[in-house]
Amino acid sequence: MLVSRPKRVYRTWIINSERWVHYRPRSADIVISTYPKCGTTWMQRIVGLFVFQTPEPKPIMEISPWLERRFPEPVEAVISKLEVQDHRRFIKTHLPFDGLPIFDQVKYIHVARDGRDACLSFHNHATGFAPFFFDALDQVGMADEIIARPYPRPARDPADHFHNWLTRGAVPNHQDGEPTMSFFHFERSWWDERHRSNVLLVHYLDLKSDLQGEMRRIADFLEIDVADALLPGLADAADFETMRRDGDQLMGGMSKIFQGGGARFFHQAAVRGWRDKYRDDDLALYEEKANASLPPDCRNWIAHGRLRPPT
Repeated sequence: MLVSRPKRVYRTWIINSERWVHYRPRSADIVISTYPKCGTTWMQRIVGLFVFQTPEPKPIMEISPWLERRFPEPVEAVISKLEVQDHRRFIKTHLPFDGLPIFDQVKYIHVARDGRDACLSFHNHATGFAPFFFDALDQVGMADEIIARPYPRPARDPADHFHNWLTRGAVPNHQDGEPTMSFFHFERSWWDERHRSNVLLVHYLDLKSDLQGEMRRIADFLEIDVADALLPGLADAADFETMRRDGDQLMGGMSKIFQGGGARFFHQAAVRGWRDKYRDDDLALYEEKANASLPPDCRNWIAHGRLRPPT
C-alpha cells in the first residue's frame, strides 16, 4: 500500500525522480538509498549476497537497477527488466526520502557517510569520467529546461571541488551539493524517518568497523536467513579489496564510463582522507551548515557512525 507520495521532483544531469511513477512494488522489494559515494554499490553487493546466497560476483548494475537514472535506457526498458526478475528485487536510488514513493510492503535501507569523505570520493569519481560521458551529461543538461546548462566540470584541486560543493546548488532551493542535491537535506530527510519499521539506517564507518556484524543486522532487517557458516564467506566477498579485485565483473558495462574501469570506481574507501585536503574556512563552513541543518544526534551519527564514539 502507498504510504506517501513524493513531495518534490528532483532533476539533475543524471537523475529524474519522476521516473519512479512507473514503479510497481512487490512485497519485500528492497530500495537502497544513498547520497552519491556513501556506500551504494557496497550495500547493493551486500544485499545481492543475501538474495543469491553465493559469493560469486554478479553484475550489480544489471541486477539492481538505478531507476531514476536518465540514460542510457528509457524508463520503460528499465521497468521491463525489473518486472521479469524472479529473485527478490533490490533497487538503487540517490533520492532523499521526500523524492520517493513510500510503500509499506517495501524495505528501505539508507547508508550514510561523513559528507567530507563523500565529497572527496566523488571528486575522484567525477574526475575519472571518460570524455564521452561528459558529452552525454552536457546534452541532457542543455535539453532540460530546468537545468539548461552543461554539466559542471569538477575542479582539479579537491579543495576547490569541496568549496564548490558547499557553495553551489544544482536543484531549486538547495544552496549546496552541486552537481547533485544538498547533502544536508538528503541526510535529514532519512534521519527524520528512522523510526519507521521498514526503514534501516546503516553507516559507512560501521561497515568498515564490523562488516560481519552489520551484515547480520541487515539480514535480520530484511528477514533473510543466513547460516552462520555462510556469513564469513559472504563478508569476504563484500570486503573492499575483494570488490576492487572483482570490479569489472561487478560493474558490468558501467565500468566503461570511467578511465581505468572498475578499479577507478572502487578507489580507496578512505575514512577521513579529507583532513589534509580541504581549506580551514571550508571545513568551518561545512560545520556551520551541518549545525544549521541537522539535529545534534544526527550530526554525531553522520560524523562517527553508530558503533564508534566521537573523536
